[in-house]
Amino acid sequence: MPLVEAIEQQQEELTRWRRDIHAHPELGFEEHRTSEFVAAKLEEFGVQVHRGIGGTGVVGVLRVGNETKSIGLRADMDALPILEENTFDHRSRHDGHMHACGHDGHTVMLLGAAKYLSESRNFRGQVNFIFQPAEEGIGGAKAMVEDGLFRDFPCDILFAMHNAPGMPVGSFGVKKGVVTAAGAFFDIEIKGRGAHGAYPQHGVDPVVVGAQMVNAIQSIVSRNVGPTEAAVVSITQFHAGDAYNVIPASAHLSGTARTFSKSVMERVQERMTELAETVAAGFGATAEVDFRTIFHPVVNDENAADVAGQVCDGLVGSDNVRRDLSAGTGSEDFSFMLEEVPGCYLLIGNSDDDHQRPVHNPGYDFNDRALSGGASFFAKVVERHLEAE
Repeated sequence: MPLVEAIEQQQEELTRWRRDIHAHPELGFEEHRTSEFVAAKLEEFGVQVHRGIGGTGVVGVLRVGNETKSIGLRADMDALPILEENTFDHRSRHDGHMHACGHDGHTVMLLGAAKYLSESRNFRGQVNFIFQPAEEGIGGAKAMVEDGLFRDFPCDILFAMHNAPGMPVGSFGVKKGVVTAAGAFFDIEIKGRGAHGAYPQHGVDPVVVGAQMVNAIQSIVSRNVGPTEAAVVSITQFHAGDAYNVIPASAHLSGTARTFSKSVMERVQERMTELAETVAAGFGATAEVDFRTIFHPVVNDENAADVAGQVCDGLVGSDNVRRDLSAGTGSEDFSFMLEEVPGCYLLIGNSDDDHQRPVHNPGYDFNDRALSGGASFFAKVVERHLEAE
């Protein structure tokens, strides 16, 4: 079962679609042009289209026969607030917005599969093509679920994939269990008492409090998380004051935390809140912590991962399917969908000599050579799960 020949023959068209989307990036919940592009293509293929799911999300439904079995395939559509450095013709037309994570490619891979399946119809049951908005940390998957995604479009099993720079084109990665980390953002507001820089004894310096707090928070991983568990806590912002000779009245810390379980994330949140409040109190200041868990861990179902691996083996050969992947500390909000329906989140290789940049980099570009492989996976996993008798 090599790549689907009919999909490979669409390579030029898929590339044209992908570059069009790349040139017109839209941030989360603002994917109006992209959603309409997707909806128009699905309607052109004869797929039933449902707009406005979870904001700017789109669901296409394709049914063959009267069987009740169903499958969901998900692609994300949003871009990032990054100024693109590339100079090729399909570079971003919107300064400060860029498809730096490959969601343009993910969208087109799913469109390619939808076109093929609508023409071949070699399955029995229902396929739900899920085009998700706002994956990049602002809750698109959760919004679709809360908007009745699986109530209105039931799925027995789910699949999604992400491109992987560092893995060669023509390869896949499939892992059972935890694939990506839970992710949280936090803000800590420190309130002291302002004073003249020459008379610090008249104030409560929030900068000193913040400096001590940064050091204290680093102890959470080393002293409150077990050695066989894993967590990352990073302070990424420290804001205070705007004058040389004024001790400010407040300071602000921000950052991110990543863990491979929800229980460890809860422990990080509890300990951070305790440390921030007690460190501040020790200096006569106060601290308020706003800790927001944005992503849960992506946990692949064992059976779904087996199915995905077998399909990938058939497409590219088992030597080109990595099963030794370690869980990554990046995060992905497909986790919220997998908490509702068993499924698998897999990786597809994106690298060759011309595509070496990592995602979220201003010089990144999705590798169009991966489009037919991703579309072929989506098509074949449908034909396997909804096999026609």
